[in-house]
Amino acid sequence: MADMLRAGQEWLANQLKSHASSTVVYVRGANQVSVSAIIGRTLMKLEDGYGGVHMQWTDRDFLIAPSELVLAGSPITPERGDTIRETMNGKVYIYEVNAPGNEPSWRWSDPHHKLLRIHTKQIGIE
Repeated sequence: MADMLRAGQEWLANQLKSHASSTVVYVRGANQVSVSAIIGRTLMKLEDGYGGVHMQWTDRDFLIAPSELVLAGSPITPERGDTIRETMNGKVYIYEVNAPGNEPSWRWSDPHHKLLRIHTKQIGIE
């Protein structure tokens, strides 16, 4: 059964990439790479520091296959401060890899590690 679930997850990741993704540019320092990304958002449950919680949406999540995230010939994992550039309607939207509170800036989108879910905050438009 586990192999069927893994195969199904791989099929779904491939379908999303083929039919529901757009090309974005992942940037770290002077290095960059064009990748296929599925666009999403995440509602995060954050502690308020006083024993309570509040909910906050990420500005934008980018779901990217880890095999595409290669800079200067080496595979990487996302780091806070990296940027993602997305072109829409002639404008370039710039997002910084970041998550609210003490949340990690990325996580696996699925149990079989087919897609990284990278949390970002919009920091500019060119």
